[in-house]
Amino acid sequence: MATTHHYNGIPVDPHWPPQRKHVAMSPMPVPYLEQSPTQPIRIDLGRQLFVDDYLIASNTMKRSWHQASIHPASPVVVPDQPWETLGEWKDKRARHAMPFSDGVWFDPADDKFKMWYMGGMLHATGYAESADGIHWHKPKLDVVDGTNITQPGNRDANVVWLDHEAKPHCRFKMFRFQKIPKRGLVIHESADGIHWSEPIAWAGPCADRSTVFYNPFRGTWVFSIKGFETLDGTPQRVRRYWETSNLRGDYWKDDKELDYWVGADDRFPRHADFDRPPQIYNLDAAPYESLMLGQFTVLHGPPDEQTNRQKINQIALGFSRDGYHWTYGGNKPFIGVDDEPGNWRWANVQSAGGGCLIVRDRLYFYFSARTYNPGPTVDPTIAHGTTGLATLRRDGFASMDAGAQVQTLTTVPLQFDGKHLFVNVRCPYGRLTAEWIDTDGQVIEPLRADLCVPTSIDSTCHRIEWQTRDDLSAIRNQPVRLRLHLMNGNLYSFWVSRNPTGESDGYVAAGGPSYNHQQDRI
Repeated sequence: MATTHHYNGIPVDPHWPPQRKHVAMSPMPVPYLEQSPTQPIRIDLGRQLFVDDYLIASNTMKRSWHQASIHPASPVVVPDQPWETLGEWKDKRARHAMPFSDGVWFDPADDKFKMWYMGGMLHATGYAESADGIHWHKPKLDVVDGTNITQPGNRDANVVWLDHEAKPHCRFKMFRFQKIPKRGLVIHESADGIHWSEPIAWAGPCADRSTVFYNPFRGTWVFSIKGFETLDGTPQRVRRYWETSNLRGDYWKDDKELDYWVGADDRFPRHADFDRPPQIYNLDAAPYESLMLGQFTVLHGPPDEQTNRQKINQIALGFSRDGYHWTYGGNKPFIGVDDEPGNWRWANVQSAGGGCLIVRDRLYFYFSARTYNPGPTVDPTIAHGTTGLATLRRDGFASMDAGAQVQTLTTVPLQFDGKHLFVNVRCPYGRLTAEWIDTDGQVIEPLRADLCVPTSIDSTCHRIEWQTRDDLSAIRNQPVRLRLHLMNGNLYSFWVSRNPTGESDGYVAAGGPSYNHQQDRI
């Protein structure tokens, strides 16, 4: 029998994936936000983020969106190997050591940060590793003697995915776009991420800059396929959608038959130098806590004779609770270009596969960026590509804020199997209290706000307690609402954990030093 609801109570479209024959510049409809849930929402899986109003019934707090901060060590990987100058573009050399999606992961098997990246201009796939995610080493491997190449040549965009649920011989998956002998995504497997199998499948045909990610909520591999839609007489870059649970199965015969998925709309800010509608250049995504986190590479303007500059791509964030429909965060780029000519991220900022990594209380986002090609003759249109690192507070995409007056947020009916309420909050000079109410609006004794131990702290994982009750056992698996009262603070997320140490059971994107699984669990 077909699944009728997603894990979080959202109905599954009976014609999954939803069929779209066109995309437009208007915002994408998000059905699960257009009507109130009819049943209590289970929140056993992951931290609950305030990136939309799906779980909110009433609210007087103000939502703020937050941008990532560029780490001062950036760029953390640069083209310093001879082979990274190989590959030609428009008959000119271009130096690159940067993810073109590719992937950055923490591998608990040997406690290392691992990066796969494009070396040279579409030349080969290199490998680097790190103990802290900041200082990177390029080991000499035996694939191409004397280099750190793991897969030589015939590539464009590429994705490497660490599959924690796979058998040891295929823990790593590679989705490599090849141009010859036929264009499409070639799939490889590997036990160590260094020595790759012969192709196990060819997923195509498709255009370059097509990528892949795994949606564990549905148990499917999602192919984010580059497409074009003509809007106002002009071809616009958009994405097409295709999914499968079997990488060795059958694939599409013609990518033009794939349904349209998502395009840029008027919520994406325009770059000041380009008075033209933005376009979706790429979409990478990964599971983070209770939802899918999308990194949209947004194209603002191509190089031309007037700008004498590389493509202006910047990263915007999207969030999806069903893996298909997206909402977006804020009106500024999450990671943007630096408009100072010659800056290392002067142009073409794009995301890395795997999403983000969790390093203590911060999220690490790796990205590629380009500037002039250094050499005797500087040519601004020929790129020099490096790898940057941006960071954000854990769960820090959006916060619900309150000033000097107490503000209140009440959820829709929820259900959970855990026993301990946790929050990610910053209110060292403020105050947060919580209470539970039943579906009739009556406060549940003794879980009242006046019996809640007040919180005045800055913590990404803080347990809320009540004076007369150790845990929430009395209301487990019952429909209840959570009401939060905040003054002089910022609230980023809440969740109910089975453990007093606060594990959320949510997904951890590309992992981190504290995680041995793809989920936050003991």
